[in-house]
Amino acid sequence: MSDIRNSPFLFTVGAFVALFVTIQSLVFIAGAWKEGKRLGLSATIMRKALSGSAVFSVVPSIAILLAVLTLAGALGLPLPWIRLSVVGAITYELPAAETAAQAFGTTVKTSITDPTVFSAIAWAMSIGSVFAMILIIIFAKSIQSGIHKAQIKDTAWSGLLISAMFMGLISAFLGNALGGGLISILALLSSAAVMALFGLAIKKAGFKQLENFAMPVSMLSGMAVAALYALATGGVAS
Repeated sequence: MSDIRNSPFLFTVGAFVALFVTIQSLVFIAGAWKEGKRLGLSATIMRKALSGSAVFSVVPSIAILLAVLTLAGALGLPLPWIRLSVVGAITYELPAAETAAQAFGTTVKTSITDPTVFSAIAWAMSIGSVFAMILIIIFAKSIQSGIHKAQIKDTAWSGLLISAMFMGLISAFLGNALGGGLISILALLSSAAVMALFGLAIKKAGFKQLENFAMPVSMLSGMAVAALYALATGGVAS
């Protein structure tokens, strides 16, 4: 039986999605350039902004590449490529895939070869994000207005509320990390340490330009520590 995960059809769909997103980006760039000329911006300033944006887009994209590679072992390359090149994020795609896999008594830590399981995972990863886009279209304006009003009335409370929501989201992922053995814990701690160092450099030392590098470098650090420990112990996880 052919491997559905890396079938020519899925690669074709992935290529189409990538091409569509690329063309869309070029159209926006052309439109922005035209608008810049209308506003009287010089070509030198616009080229500088364009090159600067391109440079600062490379490193953050490493985090997306790492997420694709993380899921590729179980789901093949096309599906993670399609999902994460458009609206997906590892914070959603991985839990969605794992939840769907567990419903069939398996996990994304192993290769998903059953077409039924793969299909269920693909649906779980895709349908869930569609609702988010629909909710944004319907409720984004009112939610943004409510947050803005809350920030005006009580800046401290609104900031605390948003931070609490974010920490709650992060805490939901800690169970899998802490239950994955010593390698997972070391990767978690090393990534958190690197992220903390970036936070200090950005907030205390004023290196705002490091904001785009914090996430990918933290992920790379965690992966490097996990790989080094696995090599040193012969792959023993605990």
